[in-house]
Amino acid sequence: MACLSDILTFANEYLNVDQFDDYCPNGLQVQGNSEVQKIVSGVSASQALLDGAIEREADLILVHHGYFWKGESQVITGIKYQKIKTLIDSNVSLLAYHLPLDAHPECGNNVTLAGLLGVSAKTFVGPGKHPLVLLGEVVEPIYVDDLLERIRGRLGREPLHIGARRNKKIRHVAICTGGAQNYFSEAINQGVDVFITGEVSEQHYHMALESGVDFISAGHHATERYGVKAFANILSEHFSVQTEYLEIPNPV
Repeated sequence: MACLSDILTFANEYLNVDQFDDYCPNGLQVQGNSEVQKIVSGVSASQALLDGAIEREADLILVHHGYFWKGESQVITGIKYQKIKTLIDSNVSLLAYHLPLDAHPECGNNVTLAGLLGVSAKTFVGPGKHPLVLLGEVVEPIYVDDLLERIRGRLGREPLHIGARRNKKIRHVAICTGGAQNYFSEAINQGVDVFITGEVSEQHYHMALESGVDFISAGHHATERYGVKAFANILSEHFSVQTEYLEIPNPV
């Protein structure tokens, strides 16, 4: 068992929360029990995740996508009210980390996805104080079809591939998980062979064909499962608490 305040202090420092200007508050979003014995982690704080975590007797829920996003209504009504009420009624805390969990060089979404796909991480590039686009390499060049099969097998979903040649060999890779399709221009400027992200927009079809850089959309949810898993394991080791990842299927 560990103190919620100790977990929060450690997590905020480990993920360098104060260094980020994010779209949502990072850290403790809803306060529950001051003592934590079990942490349930998941990608998004949906009602299904909350209900599943409470069934598993969680004291703390750790997610990548929490609440209180910039631009959304500030009133707590409807489905937002129901989710927050669920947490308060059950005395369960919600801990959420967005960009800090994308960018972290050890347990972040980008670096953990790279490891899963056999991509050796080299550096991060992109605008802002904390660049998010990971540049890496596969040890031995592989065909696009082989990379797609690797993604299909390890992420458990069919990726969308845009590229002119199926027999193209891949070595230099750029990765930015989730809804990061607008970083495709940055990947093209870096001269990579392929850009892997979660979502795609209409214009990226033409950009891929015109630039010669392949674009792979592997799913927002599917690409962002691994950072929260890795960070939950770090918390488990540091505080000797139970952790369990709860997968809530999402085809997007």
